[in-house]
Amino acid sequence: MDKKMKQASTVMLVSALSVSLAACSGSNAPAAPQAGSESQPQKLTNLTYWVANHSAAASQMKTYAEMEMYKELEKITGVKVEFQHPPLDAQQQKEQFNLMLASTQLPDVIEYGWTGYPGGPEKAIQDNKIIKLNDLIDKYAPNLKKLLNDHPDWKKQIMTDEGSIYSFPFLRGGEKVRVFFGPGIRQDWLDKVGMKTPTTIDEWYAVLKAFKEKDPNGNGKADEIPFYIDKAMIGVDAPFLGAWGINYSYYQDGGKVKYGPIQPEYKEFLVTMNKWYKEGLLDKDFAAPNDKLYDNKMTTNLMGASVFYNGGGIGKYANLMKDKDPSFKLVAAPYPVLKAGDKSIWGQKDFAANGVGAAITTSNKNPIETVKWLDYAYGEKGDLLFNYGKEGVSYKMENGQAVFLPEVLNPPSGVSLQQSFAKHNRSTWSAPFVMSDNFQMQYLALPTQKDALEIWSKPTAERKMPLVTPTKDESSKYASIMTDIETYRDEMLLKFIMGAEPLDNFDKYVKKIQTMGIEDAIKIQQAALERYNKR
Repeated sequence: MDKKMKQASTVMLVSALSVSLAACSGSNAPAAPQAGSESQPQKLTNLTYWVANHSAAASQMKTYAEMEMYKELEKITGVKVEFQHPPLDAQQQKEQFNLMLASTQLPDVIEYGWTGYPGGPEKAIQDNKIIKLNDLIDKYAPNLKKLLNDHPDWKKQIMTDEGSIYSFPFLRGGEKVRVFFGPGIRQDWLDKVGMKTPTTIDEWYAVLKAFKEKDPNGNGKADEIPFYIDKAMIGVDAPFLGAWGINYSYYQDGGKVKYGPIQPEYKEFLVTMNKWYKEGLLDKDFAAPNDKLYDNKMTTNLMGASVFYNGGGIGKYANLMKDKDPSFKLVAAPYPVLKAGDKSIWGQKDFAANGVGAAITTSNKNPIETVKWLDYAYGEKGDLLFNYGKEGVSYKMENGQAVFLPEVLNPPSGVSLQQSFAKHNRSTWSAPFVMSDNFQMQYLALPTQKDALEIWSKPTAERKMPLVTPTKDESSKYASIMTDIETYRDEMLLKFIMGAEPLDNFDKYVKKIQTMGIEDAIKIQQAALERYNKR
């Protein structure tokens, strides 16, 4: 759920790449026990699970097989899983995923952001890569079946326009687990320059100027980096860009689909960012994101503001800095607006489903047993295991609620809370299970994190597009159009902000995107939205 800020955009795309289970042991393998069963089978069923690793887990272990949750799941279900992790680099993950799909022997299970598959998940079924799960869930997945019956809105989100259920989904069960990302600022720096948390774009400009000129880090040098934002951050529900009422991709306005980067308001955003860049308020390295460099700037008292995950940002840096600099205080700021008193439209808020799920491939020789194994996560015992880990090792039960043990909630300095949890479970990013509010409120252990949840929950998110997908016929055309447009859009974002392209050329930029076919792509999105609304 939270990785570092800058990876936000990529996370949505590549977390798609996530899970991979590969070859089941054969058709004569013993069946896994029914979901909820604690009995130990005579033999193990073997699965291989191809999954994009997470940086918090990678810092603690070589493979998810070492995670306490999966070790316990193997004892309970008798299913032994061999995890295969591609490199952490997003581009390398994507390349490895594409190579895997081209193979004749697929993994047993692939956890992916399936709405990002070219043509959508229905196309993946038609391409004979993954199987339709409706009947299998109906017969062999009582836990997930009950959840979907109880929450028809969730079912709508995890199926295709044709009604196919294509994966065991990652679901955010309550409102508190759907908001986890937004603007953040150094409160200690604000105190030093005598200013309040900014709420409008103009107030942000005044604060960032003060950060630049008034030496808030107190070292006597003009080395402060007032603000960092990159295209990946802009892409996660439009922080700062959203002040103009648009986003970095498609949005809906009164049921009509529009494309943000060609709207007149987008030029106003670019003019503002160009001004901030020219005046040294925006990090000069924003065009080439680098996680380690970013961490270094945050932890050496150089950076004043950015956009952050709640756990992987506010919580992470608070823990890394608690001994190094006791005065360090990173807090949430509201999503900015143009006029004081205006209501924020854009802000990060996930739907219950985000398209990430564990799909069973056509190479899987034991789909029924795999369905039973995956369904365990959606039952009462699986809920505890996936959200909290192993009872007595990472949590205990108090008054009917799972409560994390102090040694998990208070890791040593230099280890983030996300890294501490990663030894036990996958709850801080995603997996095929239902994330609980009770978990979230313990993960957000600090008062600053609880405040962030409240502050970032205020935007209406009314213009956000649901998880729509093109039809098989539309998909190739749509993918061809958008691949070129998005490459050009990203390139021009940097050029406009850095001044390599004059903003007087904005109309030429819009016309070029129009000649590249954006109107056809908008029509495809409009049709997809209308189909989604009829599901």
